[in-house]
Amino acid sequence: MVAGSTLDKTFKPNMAVNPMQFNVSTRLPTSLDNACQVLFLFSDGKLKGSARKIDSASDGAIKKLFVSKDFSAKAGQTVVLHALKGITAERVLLVGLGERQTADAQRWREATQAAAKSLIATPASTAISDCLNAVTIENLDSSTMAEQLARDLVNATYVFSLHQRMSPTPNASLTAVFLSAEKKSVEAVTEYVHRGSATARGMSRAKDLGNLAPNVCTPTYLADVAHILHEEHDKLSTTVLDEAQMESMGMGAFLAISQGSHQPGKMIVMNYQGRKRAGSPIVLVGKGVTFDTGGISIKSSDGMDEMKYDMCGAASVFGVMQAVAELNLPLNVVGIVAAVENMPDGQAARPGDVVTSLSGQTIEILNTDAEGRMVLCDALTYAERFKPATVIDMATLTGACIVALGNVASAVMGNDPTTVDELLQASEQSGDRCWSLPLWDDYQKQLDSNFADIANIGGRPAGAITAACFLSRFAKNYHWAHLDIAGVAWTSGKQKGATGRPVPLLMQYLFNRLSH
Repeated sequence: MVAGSTLDKTFKPNMAVNPMQFNVSTRLPTSLDNACQVLFLFSDGKLKGSARKIDSASDGAIKKLFVSKDFSAKAGQTVVLHALKGITAERVLLVGLGERQTADAQRWREATQAAAKSLIATPASTAISDCLNAVTIENLDSSTMAEQLARDLVNATYVFSLHQRMSPTPNASLTAVFLSAEKKSVEAVTEYVHRGSATARGMSRAKDLGNLAPNVCTPTYLADVAHILHEEHDKLSTTVLDEAQMESMGMGAFLAISQGSHQPGKMIVMNYQGRKRAGSPIVLVGKGVTFDTGGISIKSSDGMDEMKYDMCGAASVFGVMQAVAELNLPLNVVGIVAAVENMPDGQAARPGDVVTSLSGQTIEILNTDAEGRMVLCDALTYAERFKPATVIDMATLTGACIVALGNVASAVMGNDPTTVDELLQASEQSGDRCWSLPLWDDYQKQLDSNFADIANIGGRPAGAITAACFLSRFAKNYHWAHLDIAGVAWTSGKQKGATGRPVPLLMQYLFNRLSH
């Protein structure tokens, strides 16, 4: 463990995999204890496969629901039927897909999420479904359908429990899922099911880290989690740079933020070698501000507790690295986490300070609450040493991004149109959406400084874009893209919590890279 660790037996993260097991074969089991049969149905009422057999055996129980309009199969609608005549399963879950002609990938996601929510609300320990054979959606193959279903089923079981003294009641009884597929598809479906479940477990890791209290989830804590991942996966190594090492290297931008906190900053590097030959990795860089007061440019107190989520970019890097290692992907991936706490003590950086970054560029700090870009810029310069194929950073960087895109999509910008396009494609495939904003040179002049090479803010206009422009100054020597996840990384209100995004987007991007 790292010296000065905050990781003890009370708050040690549960790194165990979700107990849910998936089984794919050409036939469904005929009888299982405490089972729920899941049927996905279109609104036209045409029944296929198991739905037709169950309806026949139960004297038309399903068709009667359509006639009575108690179930119309509109998208996301669910109904649970119990103890149907002639059916061995204790319960049958009907899930609506809407109109057959307009069904698409998004509709399937809506249905699988609704199915998962309803299924885990039952005491069923086993689920069975022939949906991969009985449901046909244009441009969506059975493997992709299975991946989405597995991801949503595992994701729906998530519950945060690391702060509770007593072990909470499990969020679901479901432990086994049986799917049928054509013989020629069984191997591919099995692989994609593993992809979906591993992605969901990566999301759970990101959620856990995001949801932890900031007095627990410190930079040192994150460093210890990285070491745990290293211990569990042979192909993953971990290096942690402390503040003395960063100072000797010249990371003045990073240290300008960490100097205001008693919690020492850490630059955490996780290196996964999935290929026999080293070199040209994909590098993921995450903003890990474990708590952001704003520093001397202090934030208002309203909602400041949610600033523990300012490390969700880093959390997503942990989630992706865990999933990549679990799946043993044949890729080289490096995860860099810039972990720091932004506090306003007597050593904190002031507006007007000028610091020198690892790249040698000087930065005038006009606002200490624009801290994320300060730690990221040194991390982006550090990434050069890996001779990366591509670098993608992710950060809860700007409120301006929320104004522009709300809580639906991340913003993506970069210096390489191919990387941006690949992320946009992955977003459509995964349902973890992002949208491209321009990164034109016209915006760079907003960062002009009278006293340094660059100012750390560019004013209110186009705030998300000028933040990316700042980062672009440190990413000129490789292909790079930036994800501003400020609007999607967590939800506020009564259901407050980390979302695990953009782990699905990044995993889909990596899956797509496997075919390159």
